[in-house]
Amino acid sequence: MTVPESAEGRPAKIEIAELRVSYGDVHALRGVSLPVHPNEILGITGPSGSGKTTLLRTLNRLNDRVRTARTSGQVLLDGEDVYDPEADVYDLRRRMGMVFALPTPLPKSIFENIVYGLRIAGVRDHRVLREEAERALRGAILWDEVKDRLHEPAMRLSGGQQQRLCIARTLAQRPEVVMLDEPCSGLDPISTLKIEQALQALKERYTIILVSHNVQQASRATDRTAFLLMGELIEWGPTAEMFTRPKDPRTADFFEGRFG
Repeated sequence: MTVPESAEGRPAKIEIAELRVSYGDVHALRGVSLPVHPNEILGITGPSGSGKTTLLRTLNRLNDRVRTARTSGQVLLDGEDVYDPEADVYDLRRRMGMVFALPTPLPKSIFENIVYGLRIAGVRDHRVLREEAERALRGAILWDEVKDRLHEPAMRLSGGQQQRLCIARTLAQRPEVVMLDEPCSGLDPISTLKIEQALQALKERYTIILVSHNVQQASRATDRTAFLLMGELIEWGPTAEMFTRPKDPRTADFFEGRFG
């Protein structure tokens, strides 16, 4: 299958072709083919159980850890097969960072949460660690709120701040792709707005994939939207077109709240 280039004529950052995933006898993804363009926010939406999280986990091979998972098809990152036996899975997960629905700060200070991965990678220079922490926190629109309390426990942050901390921790690894799985599902409207504002700024430097069952969020925070239903990719396209002129009646029914 030939995956379309981006609107600017550049090759897709990620090419997904005929991707199928099953857990035992349960088929979670059924032949999904989709390009992810550089420096865009791609929204993936659909009702619960449609395969949204499975798709994210498959892109950076988190499903390798699931004994019953079976995967076929192809995922290319910059033209390279992420399922190649010679692929460096740890580097892949650094290049394609993941932020989960539930904030998971470490039982450490705010600063140590951000630089944890850098320390694991062998970075010891405190000046470098400080600079990277500030860069990541600014990217997550959190710096101004925590710059005077970096050595306080991260657990003291609010839920919305903890989620932005997790985004900053991912950014500190200097990924190329940032994947977010329902990052605002438990947050108040103000925290949700701050995360959406952060994503709009971050797409200048990163490719972003945002999974959300919230169709209002998908409509306002993404450049393109893909609609999944029961493991099948029903359709995808520019967000404005998807929400005003969907091609499939199932898409219209979901966006208009008739199910899901």
